[in-house]
Amino acid sequence: MTSSAAQRRERRSRRWAALRDGLQEYYAGPYRQMLLREQRSEDDLFMIVVLGEALGVPDPAAYYSAELLPAVWEDFHAWHRRIGIPASPLDHIACC
Repeated sequence: MTSSAAQRRERRSRRWAALRDGLQEYYAGPYRQMLLREQRSEDDLFMIVVLGEALGVPDPAAYYSAELLPAVWEDFHAWHRRIGIPASPLDHIACC
């Protein structure tokens, strides 16, 4: 294979990548904020489900959701600040 053929292939690959990126921006761009808002809403619901027993909400699946507590510890501070609670609502978690 000659170097000119490799250069043409590289240019064609870059053009397809640019076209793909442009189409993705065209179709997904207008909905980006809505998708981020929905993701945040789902994350908030997940946090409430996992921390429900600790927050005083009776949870029949608390045994299973307790296994997920380590997965939410690092996001806990940002979560309680985002939903409008100035200090940690849990006695055994002092993040502020």
